Amino acid sequence: MAVLLALALWLLAPVLTPFVVAAVLAYALTPLVDRLDTLAGGRFPRFVAVLSVELLFLLVLLGVVLLMVPILAKELPQLREQVPLLLEQLDGWLQPLLAPFGIKFSLDLATIKPAVMKYLNANLEETMGSLLASLKIGGSVALTVFGNLILIPVALFYLLLDWKHFVARVIELVPPHLRGSYDSFMDESDDVLGQYLRGQLLVMLLLAVYYSVGLSLFGLDVALPVGIFTGLAIFVPYVGFGLGLALAALAGLLEFAVSDGPSKVLLMLAVVYGLGQLIESFFLTPRLVGERIGLHPLVVIFALLAFGQLFGFVGVLIALPASAVLLVAVRRMRSRYLDSSLYRG
Repeated sequence: MAVLLALALWLLAPVLTPFVVAAVLAYALTPLVDRLDTLAGGRFPRFVAVLSVELLFLLVLLGVVLLMVPILAKELPQLREQVPLLLEQLDGWLQPLLAPFGIKFSLDLATIKPAVMKYLNANLEETMGSLLASLKIGGSVALTVFGNLILIPVALFYLLLDWKHFVARVIELVPPHLRGSYDSFMDESDDVLGQYLRGQLLVMLLLAVYYSVGLSLFGLDVALPVGIFTGLAIFVPYVGFGLGLALAALAGLLEFAVSDGPSKVLLMLAVVYGLGQLIESFFLTPRLVGERIGLHPLVVIFALLAFGQLFGFVGVLIALPASAVLLVAVRRMRSRYLDSSLYRG
């Protein structure tokens, strides 16, 4: 059965993508819908609670995407202003640094500057022309993406509306003599995954506040969007931190490198991001996520890479739920082995 399911996922991955996305979101949002439905006490139909939760989720998602707007609006004009000066500073910094090693280094600024400025000063018509040409070439891809953006909210709505019904149908397929073991296994898996997701969400929110405040204290103009992005991206261990660090480094170089030198940028990154990594690794994650859950960051990274390699984007989506289920299965197998005669001899 497991082999057939894996084969079906592999063959139907492109078709299943929007439904798997909707299913993962439905699993995470169903408790909120149930709580809102319970608080209402039957005063309005369940679909009102479903619609409210889904709209709230879409608004939050839209807000996260719009975080990039102030960053781009601030950084793109600075790129045109600061890049020529940064090239001169880089040339002046590398020459004395490499001279003791007998290496003669010099940037051809007369050639590099015009080429870079021509690229940065490309007008909007050229950019839009290239974009439209790309859309014509990859029209099917653009249509697929647009279709998924429409299909996912629709599928999410129906899954949230009938989640208990779908779960009950799945349970009906379990033989009666295995129902007790199945219920126990799924309850433990749900508990592990739920604790991990709730803990990670709290860690993300706290780190978003920390990075926003820390970057603001150093005077970074785009501290709020960069800080929030870094905190939310922490959900992907180390990769999210690296993206936030790179974004802060770019913003800092464009804003501080010419006026204050790169030393301020290095100090900002070392203090804010170095301290942030220590706080996350040694305090927040152990306390809020909990060591007893057992989903070590390396396990999460391996699961994302392995499932992504096997099933593509769908694999990335199911990696975390599947890892929680596998973790519970391994725990039970280990417990049975330790209690068996094979271990006791």
